[in-house]
Order: sequence, then C-alpha cells, then structure tokens
Amino acid sequence: MPPNAVGLPDTLPKVPVHSDLLKENNMEDESSKQTGVLFEGDVETADGALATDTFQFKKAESRQLQWVWRNIMLFAYVHFAALYGGYLMLTQAKAATVLFAAALYVCGMLGITGGAHRLWAHRSYKAKWPMRLILITFNTIAFQDAAYHWARDHRVHHKFSETDADPHNATRGFFFSHVGWLLCKKHPDVVAKGKGLDLSDLRADRILMFQKKHYYVLMPLACFILPTVIPFFLWNESLLCSWFVATMFRWCFQLNMTWLVNSAAHKFGGRPYDKTINPSQNATVSAVTFGEGWHNYHHVFPWDYKTAEWGNYNLNMTTAFIDMFAKIGWAYDLKSVAPDTIERRVKRTGDGTHELWGWGDKDLTAEDAKDVLFLDKKSE
Repeated sequence: MPPNAVGLPDTLPKVPVHSDLLKENNMEDESSKQTGVLFEGDVETADGALATDTFQFKKAESRQLQWVWRNIMLFAYVHFAALYGGYLMLTQAKAATVLFAAALYVCGMLGITGGAHRLWAHRSYKAKWPMRLILITFNTIAFQDAAYHWARDHRVHHKFSETDADPHNATRGFFFSHVGWLLCKKHPDVVAKGKGLDLSDLRADRILMFQKKHYYVLMPLACFILPTVIPFFLWNESLLCSWFVATMFRWCFQLNMTWLVNSAAHKFGGRPYDKTINPSQNATVSAVTFGEGWHNYHHVFPWDYKTAEWGNYNLNMTTAFIDMFAKIGWAYDLKSVAPDTIERRVKRTGDGTHELWGWGDKDLTAEDAKDVLFLDKKSE
C-alpha cells in the first residue's frame, strides 16, 4: 500500500531513531521463536501441536563460542578420573564397592528422570512430600545442578527446541548437544527465554527450594563425600577405589548416559510421531536412562508421565518407579495421552515407522499410498 493511501503526504519528515532502540528491536525480531509445546495447555491443534509451521524457526546462529576454560579443565579431569576408576573397578575394587556404585547410579538416575524431569520440569504427575523428599535426595546424589535450575533449563529446551534458546541445541552437532554446551557460555537467548518462563509452581515447592538454597552444602555430601567415605569405613575399601570407582566413575558415567538423551536421542532412531524434529526413538538410550530414550514421542507429548506411548517397564524403569508409588498414593494425577490423539498425530506428521499406524506395509501399492496421503491431507 503506498503512503498516501491512508491520507498521508507523499513525503514525510525524517524522525531521528535512537540506535539502541533500533538495535533492541532488531534483536527482538531475530530472537528465538517458540517451536514446541511444554504443557498440555500449550497445544493449539487436536493432535497436540502448535498451529504454526515451526520448522522455519529452527536454527543455530553462526557465532564464535565463548569457551569456559574452568569447565573444560574440570570435565577433562572428571573423564580421566573416570577412566582410571573403570580400570580400578576391573582390577582392584571390591564387589561391594561396585554394587554400591551401581545402586548410587540407580538412585541418581531416578532423581533426574522421575524427579527433575517428569515431576518438576513437566508436571506430568503430582507427588506427596515423602516421595518428593526421596526424589530430591536422589537428585542431589546425581549432581546435575539444583532441580530448580534443571527444570527451568529443560522447559526452555522444550519450548524453544532446536533454536538458539535451546541450551543444548541439537542443530549444532552431536558434540555440542552432548557436552559442548556445558563448556561454553550460554547463548543470550537461553538466558532471556529462561527469565520469561513462569516458574511459580517450582518456587511453591518447599522441598525443591530447600535444595536450591542449600545446594552447595548438600550436593558435595551426597555426590562426593558420603559415596567416598561409606565404602572406606563400612567394608574397608581403599580410599583410592572409593574415590575413583564409587564417586568419579559412577558420576561421570551417569553424566554421559544422561547427556545421550540430548545427543544420541536427538540423532539416531525413528520418528514415528513427528518427522520434522530431531528427537528420535532410541531403545539403547532408554535402557541406560530408565525410559528417557523414547524421545520423539516425548517431544510431541511432553506432559505424558511415561515419556512413551507404551507402558512396558523393561526399558522404562522410571515409569515402574512412579507407578509403584502411585499404588500407595504418594504419586497421583498421572497424565497420559488419549490413543486417538496419538493416532491423529502419527498419521499427520509421523515418518511411517509407527507399529500400528505406520506406512511400512509391503503390500501397500504406490497408488494406495497416494490415496492415503491425500485423505490425510483432506482430514487436516
């Protein structure tokens, strides 16, 4: 529309524009846009998605990463210590120490998956205070930052997935999404979008906020000091094996298994629910993270407490853990997704590998496939 179409003169006086304001507006225009849903109330379509095409918003700005050398040196030590711990575990450590490390791994993983992730980040179920106390204790053993901060960053990851606001943006590559994001400064969008989230539900949880307030006293005790002194005093394990096996190997191994959800489960596997996103169905990752590898489903329906469509406990120990506490009333209001909602989404955006509604039937002719896709588009 020409300027004079609304009664304005052909030439307008020049108005000075403040450079900082212009810069601020440009930054806002270029900031990360929402690409995913977080809670069930965020969906805008009948099959659980946003109404807009979010693929266009997924990007990684070409920028020079600002490395944090303190973190690089610390993680280098952690991994070398873990390698030595693995050697000691095979050659010197007592069986009781190895079993103790495995028990701590289970506790720590449940503190992340059942606590920070499914309970606090996604509100996929509710838990009474005894269960929340157990989960916050397990979460502190895992040492992956306070559960409050973990949940905040994870919410940003889902709401702005595969953008610069995503803390471990998978479009930057496997290494970055696995550990590189912890070795450099956060992108400004991560910080900005995190500040814009509503975290009032997290602040209302006294147990969660107690951990946050006293984290740097509780975490060293739970993750490092007690795991080292308990084997030493209770079954006369050497301090060498206690530190490098029960503490460093166990912690480093748990970190890397958890990071696989951000890296391997965003790269390897099928996408039966949404082929336009990186998160994938990865059984191996599910096995080592107690059910977190069914990641394509999880990013499509993040409010499902199972983080998966199926209820099989074999590769989803966290679901079994929650269900166990649900039977005694400590876990309640467990959320899931209606089968017809899942079916609609599979047929509209899936890659055709779904067990029930995929298009992998060898008897399906090209003509029939064309008709199926046409009908699917029409039903949209």
